[in-house]
Amino acid sequence: MTRDSRKTLAFWDSSALVPLCVQQTNSSRAGAEFRTFSPVVWWGTRVEIQSAIYRLYREKAISGAAKIHAVSRLASLISSWREILPADEVRMAALEILEKYPLRAADTWQLAASLIWCDQHPARRTFISADRRLATAARSVGFTVVELT
Repeated sequence: MTRDSRKTLAFWDSSALVPLCVQQTNSSRAGAEFRTFSPVVWWGTRVEIQSAIYRLYREKAISGAAKIHAVSRLASLISSWREILPADEVRMAALEILEKYPLRAADTWQLAASLIWCDQHPARRTFISADRRLATAARSVGFTVVELT
């Protein structure tokens, strides 16, 4: 999977990418969005997705074969995304977000990275999420939100 330069960039939080790796009820919707939007992600996204895959395996929600396939799919996804790296400006944005929105730390990093990606101008930018709380916060700061719930 290579990045298609004709696709529009959108910020994808981890919850929206997991269904591209593991078959879930919203996998077909995530696939449709992936055909339209190239992912921009937070630096920690790979760890979050791999954590979700291993948790699903430990909980016996997916088989060993499905786990191997999911990790392989993740490796393929990684080659298609742009990554926002940790930096002081991301940390400062995260600290500001914590004051305003009831988000967990990992979700705060996602939203902060998305704001750095768009230079703090989220109007006409897309944020894709399967997490209602994070989607609500992203909408509140001005993103066009695609919810995969």
